Amino acid sequence: MSYAADVKKELTTIEVHREHAKAELAALIKMNGALSVSNGRFNLNIQSENSAIARRIFTLLKEYFGVTSELLVRKKMKLKKNNVYIVRIRYYVNDLLNELDIMDSMTLDTGISDEIRLNPQKMRSYLRGAFLASGSINNPENANYHLEIYSLYETHNEDIIELMNHFNLNARGVKRKNGYIAYIKSAEAISEFLIVIGATNAMLKFEDIRIVRDFRNSTNRLINCETANMNKTADAAKKQIAAIEKIKNTCSLESLSEKLQELANLRLENPEMSMQELAEEIGISKSATNHRMKSILEFSEEI
Repeated sequence: MSYAADVKKELTTIEVHREHAKAELAALIKMNGALSVSNGRFNLNIQSENSAIARRIFTLLKEYFGVTSELLVRKKMKLKKNNVYIVRIRYYVNDLLNELDIMDSMTLDTGISDEIRLNPQKMRSYLRGAFLASGSINNPENANYHLEIYSLYETHNEDIIELMNHFNLNARGVKRKNGYIAYIKSAEAISEFLIVIGATNAMLKFEDIRIVRDFRNSTNRLINCETANMNKTADAAKKQIAAIEKIKNTCSLESLSEKLQELANLRLENPEMSMQELAEEIGISKSATNHRMKSILEFSEEI
């Protein structure tokens, strides 16, 4: 099971108050619902490829609104041929849609009602329903942190972003070929979003994986840095030894002052030492050691 599926499975087990159930159902119906007319009355189909979400919709309708619905299973004919679960409501559809405040004349309203947009607790429930309906999240082991919610309508997408940013999630929107998405890219914001919608266990798993991954990356960066420094030290020592050997073979090290001779001999005897270690061996500062080595290199170039 994917991480996103784990998140949604946890969300379907949350017990909610009736008003929160209204907000959650409003999102699920608005985003996954389809109206049709049969025998002069509305039928409402709410579709999902996730069986747990379909059962969630069926249960919320029955327990909080006394609505009788059917749970149907269809198999997709394209691509992976997954099952599609449909919650079908044949009676009192108008009453349900009016109570959820998502009916605009004879069609579903594309925006989010003020009753939800002005109530932080209902915002949380609506965002939970929206994520269940069309949300996705990358596995935290992936370097590309990303959470998004797809909307068919621009107005609804803008309202989703507004709800997210009420909780300081720095959500943004973008148009896609067949709709719009509200998305979050920050790991901290994704973690906070999971708290907002009630996915506490998923948040803890997200943080555990992220911490281990970030620690591993930090360790790798430290090792790479140390390796680079070692290579830099080795290259510098190689250049210094070449200059000292040039002086030794051309006019002998006695051409240098006693202080420079001391450093030159120490470098020949200890090609692996860093400048700091050479300085400590002689008993002077690193700055003074660098100055002396610079003089040796300059003398070599003048030969």
